[in-house]
Amino acid sequence: MAKIVTLGEIMLRLSTTVGTRVTRAHSFMAHYGGGEANVAISLANYGHQVSFASKVPANHLGTAAIEHLKRSSVDTQFMLAGGDRLGTYYLEMGSGARASQVIYDRKGSSFAEMTELEWEIDQLLKDVTIFHISGITPALSDNWRSMTLELIKAAKKAGCMISLDINYRQKLWGANGCTAFLKEVLPLVDICSAGKLDAQYLLAIPAFTGSGNEIIYYNEQIQQLYPNIKVLYSTIRTVYSASHNDLVGTFWSNGKYVESRVHQMDPIVDRIGGGDAFAGGILHGILTNQEPQQIVEFATAASALEHTVFGDENQFSESEIIAYMNSNSGEVLR
Repeated sequence: MAKIVTLGEIMLRLSTTVGTRVTRAHSFMAHYGGGEANVAISLANYGHQVSFASKVPANHLGTAAIEHLKRSSVDTQFMLAGGDRLGTYYLEMGSGARASQVIYDRKGSSFAEMTELEWEIDQLLKDVTIFHISGITPALSDNWRSMTLELIKAAKKAGCMISLDINYRQKLWGANGCTAFLKEVLPLVDICSAGKLDAQYLLAIPAFTGSGNEIIYYNEQIQQLYPNIKVLYSTIRTVYSASHNDLVGTFWSNGKYVESRVHQMDPIVDRIGGGDAFAGGILHGILTNQEPQQIVEFATAASALEHTVFGDENQFSESEIIAYMNSNSGEVLR
């Protein structure tokens, strides 16, 4: 299997139980997660050789975060120890008409406070097929904006395919800052997760007003701006309530557009990490040379399954996802 490196911040997640608000909570469920770490776990579940690079404090919380990765067979040789704290976020679990809410408490974290790249870059990128990162990392600080660009340039020079999940977080930075960064980084990207809203509000692509498929329109516009991008993918989510969504995956490559079947997710146990499970499925399909329709069906099924368990990470193997794709949803497997 291929060798992949993902890089970003891993965090402690403290979440309420369904029906409890943060302001009334007396206890929280603890999980560990973060976009790039979640993608690493998905790919490791599918048998790939995956390393995750980050920095955590040299204390029990940092150790727990590393053990979380190791349990899923993610290589942790590039996990640095130091700094004062592990980034944290609080999740108020939504239900029905009340949406889930995230409160970040990550300022001053070991990863966010990095001012220089502390890895041996040649070793980090040695024999790597895909280097995956998201737009969350450059949103953490001015230093991380410049360091993210430096890392991507180094990975490109080392012969890696560059995978970027734009993953815009308005609570971390403004649209103008994200747009400025994307103008610098997108000319280096090979595989990109970008949806309709990213195209409109971050890439300044005019809104679709014609007939036909609007996702094809946005993909065509993005590829005209950045012809180096070979793959674009996204999800289309229809939200009926916090616990009832429909999900469709989209995949664009070499001018060909495909969609997955519709997955009806009702009830949703935990929405966080669904996009990361989708991204991991897309990268797996690319790495194993699957056909576009196979890629998007697998990735969307992986995302739908991730919505059925607590925690940020995909907890399912390739065989389990394929079995789900071939079964009647909800049947008892004996």
